[in-house]
Amino acid sequence: MKSNYKNLKVYQKSINFVTGIYRITEKFPDNEKFGLVSQMRRCAVSIPSNIAEWAWRNWIWEFRQFLFISK
Repeated sequence: MKSNYKNLKVYQKSINFVTGIYRITEKFPDNEKFGLVSQMRRCAVSIPSNIAEWAWRNWIWEFRQFLFISK
């Protein structure tokens, strides 16, 4: 499962979401770079990160927990 998580649709969609957030937040004003932009980007990145972390743990019963955290 360690490498198969990249084939999950939820993982692929989360990567697209992160890309979109980065694209959108590039247009935010400079005074938001260390506030709202940073928070939005960290939040977005946490979604695929949690999915990948679940895959490395490889415990199926934790899958729902990591998806819930990602949500």
